[in-house]
Amino acid sequence: MTTTTTVPRTPLRPTTVPARRRRVLPGPSTIARVVVLAVATFLTLGPVLWTLWIAVTPKAAGGGGGGFSLSAFSEVFSKVDMVLLVWNSALVTGLCAVGQMFTAALAGYVFARVEFRGSRALFGIVLATMMVPLQVTIVPVFMLIRGMGLSDTLLALILPAIPTAFGTFLMRQYFLGLPAELAEAAAIDGAGPFRTFRSVYAPLAMPGLAIVGILAFNFHWNEFFRPLILTISEQNFTLPLGLVTLQGNLGTGSVATVLAGVVLSMIPALVVFFFGQRPLREGLTAGTSK
Repeated sequence: MTTTTTVPRTPLRPTTVPARRRRVLPGPSTIARVVVLAVATFLTLGPVLWTLWIAVTPKAAGGGGGGFSLSAFSEVFSKVDMVLLVWNSALVTGLCAVGQMFTAALAGYVFARVEFRGSRALFGIVLATMMVPLQVTIVPVFMLIRGMGLSDTLLALILPAIPTAFGTFLMRQYFLGLPAELAEAAAIDGAGPFRTFRSVYAPLAMPGLAIVGILAFNFHWNEFFRPLILTISEQNFTLPLGLVTLQGNLGTGSVATVLAGVVLSMIPALVVFFFGQRPLREGLTAGTSK
């Protein structure tokens, strides 16, 4: 007699088939934001890319389309003294940026932490100067520069640009965001206002000073109007003013050569922005979170 053993069957677990993920279509607001960002990107980068493309693909003498070539860049150095132009621009821009950082830090600290009679009225006058266009004040500035005997010099471009109303306003707001207890503790230790500024507040205000310096550099590196009015001789031309000579008489110069000079002039500003974007970002976001 044979016995059969029955093996108990394990119940089969129901297999669950994962449902297919439904594709979520972007809403109208998302599409609108993407379209706006795409248009803004095209309007911002389009001229830069077009400038670079024309500079590296100069047309032939007969007017035909040319291939990739760097001949336009070499032609820039043969037509203008790029070394002198870059030196003048670097000297003027660097001294203007350093001078604005120094004066903005001192003035902003005084308006923020030093109480004196008429400080609010004086600060209002400083802010009011921001509403006056440069074209209105260029004639009095030119008369003062000529009276000082600084006509057609690089100092004529540096000295009037050192005071900055915007930098003063920016640094005042930055100093107001710093704790006032620091000044009280420094006063208990016997430090005066200038010692408190130099040892306590100035190191903490470096992100704000970086904003003032980077904005001043970008503005004065590309400045054209004041050098056009205040300088006459070519040895005192800055880079934007010197690149105008690439157009030739009545604009008969090569477009590729002019745009090659523009590309070369953009390189220092891009380098400064690349190395200064971190302190710029930290300075702009300082005080947004406690």
